[in-house]
Amino acid sequence: MKRRFIFTMVLYFGYISFAQTADELFSKANDFYKNGQYTKAAQLYLIIEKSGLESDDLYFNLGNSYYKLNKVAPSIYYYEKALKINPMHEDASNNLAFAKRMTIDVIEDLPKTFFQRFSSNVIQKLTYNTWAILGVTASFLAALLFLLYYFSSSPKRKIFYFNITIFAVFVMTVSVIFAYSNYETTQKNRSAIIFASKSEIKNAPSLNSEPVFELHEGTKVTILDELSNWKKIKLADGKIGWVNVADIKEI
Repeated sequence: MKRRFIFTMVLYFGYISFAQTADELFSKANDFYKNGQYTKAAQLYLIIEKSGLESDDLYFNLGNSYYKLNKVAPSIYYYEKALKINPMHEDASNNLAFAKRMTIDVIEDLPKTFFQRFSSNVIQKLTYNTWAILGVTASFLAALLFLLYYFSSSPKRKIFYFNITIFAVFVMTVSVIFAYSNYETTQKNRSAIIFASKSEIKNAPSLNSEPVFELHEGTKVTILDELSNWKKIKLADGKIGWVNVADIKEI
């Protein structure tokens, strides 16, 4: 029992010490960035990332550092990672739009259905974890309101609590549906960024296969399938092909 307690305490204080170190590195990296030392700032941010810690602010700062260094693919990649964690990060969204202007490829999106637009503009604005938390919170609130309705002696209060309970159940149901839809979309739509300065997209997963089109650094693609050292990708305009894994980096 004593050994287990000591082991737990060592892990706890080790975690506290590591968190302090990460905070110090983050603060130092921010200072480098403010002083225009973008390479040094990026190096420290990367150390934090490699340690296993992640946050939208960390990825946003990495994106900014690479943007200042005119590195297209890494800047877009980290802005996308920041938005994957926090889709409501306005600064990351705005800076991503600026970074995309540095890309060579011009790809027009295919027309979207009503549900696709609704999913993009509403459901995908929050992560599936956030929708799930909203659902759980609404379920607890609905249970509490139902108890207040059940034990209330005033008819007016009963009507009020009943109506609010129905609304809370509605919010819970919608949140759960949105959480599931968001999760399914996230799992199916694996995205990646082209990191090679120029990449030949093939019609089959082989070096000897015919090239169908070219992509350049910074272009975002959706991963459909993978085979050996190749990944089948799809562009926003509907084009499909195979790319070597060395040319892309999954978000």
